[in-house]
Amino acid sequence: MKKARLSVYLDPEALGQLVELADRKQQPKSFVAEAAILSFLTPDDADRREAAFTRRLDLLNRQVERLERDLTISVEALALFIRFWLTVTPPLPESAQAAAQAKGRERYESFVDTLGRRLAKGQSLLREVSIDKPDDGFNRKPEATAPSRSSEAPP
Repeated sequence: MKKARLSVYLDPEALGQLVELADRKQQPKSFVAEAAILSFLTPDDADRREAAFTRRLDLLNRQVERLERDLTISVEALALFIRFWLTVTPPLPESAQAAAQAKGRERYESFVDTLGRRLAKGQSLLREVSIDKPDDGFNRKPEATAPSRSSEAPP
């Protein structure tokens, strides 16, 4: 294969380094210069590794952003429930407290069972709620509608 001629201008210091390396390797200066140019033009392992790290960091960044969004939804849902519960729950007379506590423990156990079933099925409030776009009633898929009270809610 015939090679093309290229004339370049180098700083005296760079030319000195080129000559020194060519002498040490016992190779022509053009061979060393060609190898250096090819090395510069070809991505090395460090560049590939950096690109892989960048892709992985981008993926991790998106995952953290999703987690942050999900946590915000969870905290807001809990705060809304607590505010509603504190607003509508009247205080109980002393005589009804023991029965109410027993009923509360029963309801809590039912809640934990229902939560376990939903999580085992892969159901999630976060999949039902979207903060990206308003729900006008037409955007929901049939499987994303609110669960029926008979099968999902605690007694």
